[in-house]
Amino acid sequence: MSALVLRRVWGLMYRHLALYRRSWPRLLELVYWPVLQMTVWGFVTAYLAGVQNDVASVAAGVLLGGVLLWEVAIRSQMGFAISFLEEIWSRNLGHVFVSPLRPQELVAGLVGISAIRMLVGVIPAVLLAFALYNFGLWRMGPVVVLFFAALMMMGWAVALGVTSLILRHGAGAEPLAWSVLFGLTPFAAVFYPVSVLPDWLEPIALLIPAAHVFEGMRAALLEARIAWGHLAAAFALNLVWLGGMGWLFLRQFEGARVRGALLNIGE
Repeated sequence: MSALVLRRVWGLMYRHLALYRRSWPRLLELVYWPVLQMTVWGFVTAYLAGVQNDVASVAAGVLLGGVLLWEVAIRSQMGFAISFLEEIWSRNLGHVFVSPLRPQELVAGLVGISAIRMLVGVIPAVLLAFALYNFGLWRMGPVVVLFFAALMMMGWAVALGVTSLILRHGAGAEPLAWSVLFGLTPFAAVFYPVSVLPDWLEPIALLIPAAHVFEGMRAALLEARIAWGHLAAAFALNLVWLGGMGWLFLRQFEGARVRGALLNIGE
């Protein structure tokens, strides 16, 4: 990647980072939901851990781990999609592409700002989980870094799909930026194994990268082992998802450019 490309990508990222310099409500919003989710589920897990039952105590850690890791995917997806929406709301998308910025560089910039937003939102929740409930994600070992990476990749793939729909359908598709990943929660095996699902639904769930991540999380917490098969499946599926959604995004972007929709999208 040339210095000019890096400069353009950094310029786009800096444009979004500058919004947070003097806006504490924006910073608060990044931290608020992950911390709230962790606190509510933390009380649930504290109750379960207080039950005189070994199974309940183990389930408590698995639930809290699921909550914290699922926030990685949600924050990555929303960080990407909302940054894209901010370009639309400020009527800046057309101005951005008057510059030499390419669509691939826009995606790279949004991925970068998404990663920063995710870390700012999730790390305080992870630290509070340890301070309040004595639960540390790091008890899974270094493999937790791979869990983060796989869930971030899935979040970006979903965000590319959402932004593609926004480019195609305009404001009518904007609510998907907040809701689409929550709709996948029942099938992503966040809080329970894939085997709990009906037999006909299990193959569908296993097409979702997050399902393999959370199967791996349970293996790490309950059996103290690394489920390399699930990790490999998660990253392989992520590559397929990212490739498909990236192709869709570029196609819808080109269609919006031809229609002149980049200048009036969202109106």
